[in-house]
Amino acid sequence: MKTHLPKINVDQRKWHVIDANGAILGRLAVQIADTLRGKNKPVFTPHLDAGDFVVVINAEKVAVTGKKETEKLFMTYSGWKGGEHYRSVAQIRAKHPEQLITHAVRGMVPKNRLGRVLMTKLKVYQRAKHPHSAQQPAVLAVKK
Repeated sequence: MKTHLPKINVDQRKWHVIDANGAILGRLAVQIADTLRGKNKPVFTPHLDAGDFVVVINAEKVAVTGKKETEKLFMTYSGWKGGEHYRSVAQIRAKHPEQLITHAVRGMVPKNRLGRVLMTKLKVYQRAKHPHSAQQPAVLAVKK
């Protein structure tokens, strides 16, 4: 038996736009990660990049459930002594709401070279306006 390896045609990658207005963060991130990896395609192979580009708009209007808005904390570390900084979802949403979606998706892609390549195909924007209209992205509905 020979293992069939699909030919990944880079020219045929599609562009999708997702409106995050009112969408639950975790459910949205799963759908984005699956589209980036190409899990929704019949040519999916775990070690190849067969996914599409994803543009997310209205990142500031993404929803979280429960008390996560105030109680969930994100930690960053500068590398220096005492360099730990904790920020809540509300604080991140006020300054950089794109980071909420990017952080959630990054945790769902592989932690290797492939994952870093996949994250370059994710474009997240705070409001409804985005510069990728020339690519004619198809609207991808958020699964409930």
